[in-house]
Amino acid sequence: MAFPGYGPPSGFGQYGGAPGAPVMGGFPGQTQDPLYGYFSGVAGQDGQISAEELQQCLTQSNISGGYKPFNLETCRMMISMLDRDYSHTMGFNEFKELWSVLNAWKQHFMSIDRDRSGNVDPQEMHQAIVSMGYRLSSQAMNTIIKRYSTQGKISFDDYVACSIKLKSLTDLFRRRDQSQQGVASFQYDDFIQCTMST
Repeated sequence: MAFPGYGPPSGFGQYGGAPGAPVMGGFPGQTQDPLYGYFSGVAGQDGQISAEELQQCLTQSNISGGYKPFNLETCRMMISMLDRDYSHTMGFNEFKELWSVLNAWKQHFMSIDRDRSGNVDPQEMHQAIVSMGYRLSSQAMNTIIKRYSTQGKISFDDYVACSIKLKSLTDLFRRRDQSQQGVASFQYDDFIQCTMST
């Protein structure tokens, strides 16, 4: 159940806006997995990929379809979202988890991009955020839309970046909202660390 004022409902998975988000865990037989070819094509001998390599890998895989390749900052955000060991890189299991989340986001984005232009307008993005389960004021919604739009349009890349940011900030807030009433206290240094780490 979502807390008052913020957060996706549990039915939307652990990544706000990612219906069908994956269950975490190991993936035996990864060398036979079709995704492993994309991953291993750019991963070094350490079996990890950086943000630059993730950008290359996702471009080669064409996961965004007709949409343009992800920018480097979005790739950094995707790695941070799953970087449980704080290595700033991604192993194959994390990559496979990300792939599932990206596909769910892509399906959600396509469902609101009705004219298949590769962009959504502010009204469609507003509906998308609401459908993810976030309950925000009109001022907060306008701030988000202004931040993630270019000339009044939101690309798939910006939609993904927005989804990650909303999820990360909501998780950070929830951890500090002891009474789960939509109110949290932050020290300045803690606030800076939280916002810079998402």
